[in-house]
Amino acid sequence: MSRRGGKPRRLVAGSEAYLWYVRHRDPAGDGCVEVLIFRRRGTRGRLDIIFQAREGRWIYGYPGTSGAVGAAGGASLNLNEPGTARAFLDEALFRGWQPERPVLERIDGWLLFDAVIVRRDTRNPLEAGNE
Repeated sequence: MSRRGGKPRRLVAGSEAYLWYVRHRDPAGDGCVEVLIFRRRGTRGRLDIIFQAREGRWIYGYPGTSGAVGAAGGASLNLNEPGTARAFLDEALFRGWQPERPVLERIDGWLLFDAVIVRRDTRNPLEAGNE
């Protein structure tokens, strides 16, 4: 499912509120890129989780199923789903992202992908929230 508008969406994690959205980019000569973007409300720090197609990893671009990323073997995620966004946020925080730092941080999304697949598969639906 593609989401239009590009307006930030609100996501609550613990006692903190975050704004998040997905962007599709077509840089010249580099193929399509999907970017999952987070900012904690009230801070200047930002996290861009970047997905670019490579061997064994794919993304679907605009138009159509923008926001879909996957790996060989059939594992896939829709970056537009709040539960998927929350799992990426949780994993980034677990790995040390500090949203209060006033800098732009960029992470290769494929480094988080497998851990997020596990988070999504093992999450208790009653505790998932924001879905």
